[in-house]
Amino acid sequence: DPQQLEQATSGMRRLRRFIVIDEVVDKLYGSKVRRYFEENNVQHKILALPTTEETKSMGLVLNILQEVQNFSIDRRTEPIIAIGGGVCLDIVGLAASLYRRRTPYIRVPTTLLSYVDASVGAKNGVNFLQCKNKLGGYTPPVASFLDRSFIQSIPRRHISNGLGEILKMALMKHKGLFDLLRSHGKYLLDTKFQSYNGSAGHGDAALQTTRIAIETMLEELAPNLWEDDLDRLVDFGHLISPELEMRVLPSLMHGEAVNIDMAFMTYVAYARGLITADEKEQIIQCMRGLELPVWHSGCSWPLIQAALRERLRHSGGQPRMPLPTGLGTAEIFNDTSEETLEVAYKLWVRD
Repeated sequence: DPQQLEQATSGMRRLRRFIVIDEVVDKLYGSKVRRYFEENNVQHKILALPTTEETKSMGLVLNILQEVQNFSIDRRTEPIIAIGGGVCLDIVGLAASLYRRRTPYIRVPTTLLSYVDASVGAKNGVNFLQCKNKLGGYTPPVASFLDRSFIQSIPRRHISNGLGEILKMALMKHKGLFDLLRSHGKYLLDTKFQSYNGSAGHGDAALQTTRIAIETMLEELAPNLWEDDLDRLVDFGHLISPELEMRVLPSLMHGEAVNIDMAFMTYVAYARGLITADEKEQIIQCMRGLELPVWHSGCSWPLIQAALRERLRHSGGQPRMPLPTGLGTAEIFNDTSEETLEVAYKLWVRD
């Protein structure tokens, strides 16, 4: 904002920012963040918090809002900044949307999963009554700042976790992205999505992969930002996984639970004759190459039945089941029989 910039540089009014940062990120990057605000003469308050699925609650939202009130921000010109993974971005987004009915906020994702998923779109929320994201809303950030250098400090399992959401977009919409993941998956894991000169044979796979994943996600979300249309390809991997993830906390990360769901749904697509045995095998092998789990003992047949019943309750009485119809193509189905699901489940468990 030119007016804000003029005020800041003329000394008429000192810029002020309230920042919520995940406590792990704070240990790694907190000193750099503080130095940035100090060097730019920005009055700031940095609140470091444990932001995990277990702490993702209205209690934490209210803690943030108490601190925001104490700091006293201008609800139109002083955005709240969230620096962390998807849980942090979700919690802060909900807090900002509630404060004075709507306070602008900025997302700075620090994990691969949040970089390609939570940074895009309008949703925010917290867990409630052991249900994932049961409370929340649709308030998009005023900006998302994407910096892949954050990703170099996260563990390899977290990189794999983010690859689960990237693979989701590849299977639903983009064969080229699927081919990139098959060809460069191990390289991306090894290099933690950093771009290096002289990476012979790989090009800038990290930039290509993240860019395509985000662009395809935006293509899906932008026309349907408030989910007026419940037929959503981005729900692939999200029919069984919410129930599974909450049931086995903290043993599975979000992208891992999503991938287990996608693996099962790949078998459903195969059982329906939508994909060939070879395509099914290519998908499962790609998942293994990305070091993602393709099965979990907690994903029992009763859990799948319960999860699909919950899906019907919140999807207008239809399952709205996204399934691959090839590599990089998909459709939404409402007519998958219980018998087909059970056949797919038995094949999946057998393999």
